[in-house]
Amino acid sequence: MTGLRIAGAPISWGVCEVPGWGYQLPASRVLREMRSVGLTATEFGPAGYLPADPAGRAGLLSRHGLTAAGGFVPVVLHDRAIDPVPEVDRALDGFGPPGAAVLVLAASTGRDSYEGRPALDVAGWSRLLANLDRAAARAAERGFTATLHPHAGTMIENTDEVLRVLDGSEIALCLDTGHLLIGGTDPAALAKQAAHRIGHVHLKDVRQAVAGRVRGGEISYAEGVAAGLYQPLGQGDLDVAGVVGALAADGYQGWYVLEQDMILREPPGGEGPVALVRQSLAYLGSLT
Repeated sequence: MTGLRIAGAPISWGVCEVPGWGYQLPASRVLREMRSVGLTATEFGPAGYLPADPAGRAGLLSRHGLTAAGGFVPVVLHDRAIDPVPEVDRALDGFGPPGAAVLVLAASTGRDSYEGRPALDVAGWSRLLANLDRAAARAAERGFTATLHPHAGTMIENTDEVLRVLDGSEIALCLDTGHLLIGGTDPAALAKQAAHRIGHVHLKDVRQAVAGRVRGGEISYAEGVAAGLYQPLGQGDLDVAGVVGALAADGYQGWYVLEQDMILREPPGGEGPVALVRQSLAYLGSLT
């Protein structure tokens, strides 16, 4: 399938916001390698990975031949003591010109990891959904599109929760094929069912057997990643072509962000993660 807007993400190089996740490669190497395989845009990675100043951030990306595709921002949305709008504003302050990147929100539990989460009562759900719309409205006021990213270990993870967001809020979705599958949602089916609500895409391929162990609580999310949960596109169990085809049929024009989360225990030898990113790009290029 030609004409796809394909971007990279630092998590494919093992760069993650979770403390103690693993060895973090420097931005200079990650951005250089993104461009070397033909990517022309990237998400920002965790807070502090790229310069906070928008001019400095844009300058760094430009020096590597890249533009901004989006930024992943975990925000607490269910806690009555926390107003998420100032956090959204702080994140958008570094995004650059309006419309330059998509705000990718995750409904954070308030913890530093993706292991365990509190249960929400009716009031908590009402607050979360209202705050999603407040966050999206604030982003729109500033000229940005906000999306909600269902994510393992956050307040929006499983199928019922995704449907509750679709029914109870107006925010667009980030279709993350891996996290949806871990939560029990068929990404290809959701792409067909709710294509009009999808504003951003994270493309992951997944080993179903490992995803089932994470979903069932047998292993943690981080343990699943270390066990090969994510694979280069076309090498796992996800119907990648079905997802892309469903979105293309509905006229989706947004980004497809390559995200094969990994954990590095030490500086990689040889080519390292870029070799896997190259494989994913080759697979996308083979789709017709």
